[in-house]
Amino acid sequence: MTIRPLFVAAALLSTPVLAQDAGTPAPADAGVKPMPKKGETVKAQLKDAQGKDVGEVTLEQTPKGVLVKGALMNLPAGEHAIHIHETGKCDAPDFKSAGGHFNPTKKQHGSLSPKGQHVGDLPNLYIPQDGKVQFDIFIADLKVKSLLDKDGSAVVVHAKLDDYYTDPAGDAGGRIACGVVEKAE
Repeated sequence: MTIRPLFVAAALLSTPVLAQDAGTPAPADAGVKPMPKKGETVKAQLKDAQGKDVGEVTLEQTPKGVLVKGALMNLPAGEHAIHIHETGKCDAPDFKSAGGHFNPTKKQHGSLSPKGQHVGDLPNLYIPQDGKVQFDIFIADLKVKSLLDKDGSAVVVHAKLDDYYTDPAGDAGGRIACGVVEKAE
């Protein structure tokens, strides 16, 4: 999927070029903000029921939550739910060992539920025909440390899309890929 490069190209082509007075050169770092210090980062290497690699999801702590980035492949085309689950176990073929959704606040499932949502509820993935997808998601008020509790956590991709409402799992169907959340090296 090549959406990001298209946005960058569009932005570069539509941004006016600024002229600078040749007599007053600007410092090399003028107007450039330093990158923020990288927060604690964990990752999950996802595998399907046959043990085949389907990609990686990283979760990085920021001052106001967690930035979740994924690069997945070898997945069936269509809409699929992706969630953070409460237990760091991924026993194939059904991955039920990962437990329910990560839900430390004890809410109901789904962003459309008046009593929701679980902290582990994430937006659906739209997988194109080539089976590859990249995504960035931000989860406010989540702490990476909470994902590394005594039984850990996992990232799970489901067979169907999440309806964002049905408790406890959005009617998302079986689990087709799973990865245990671990400290990044």
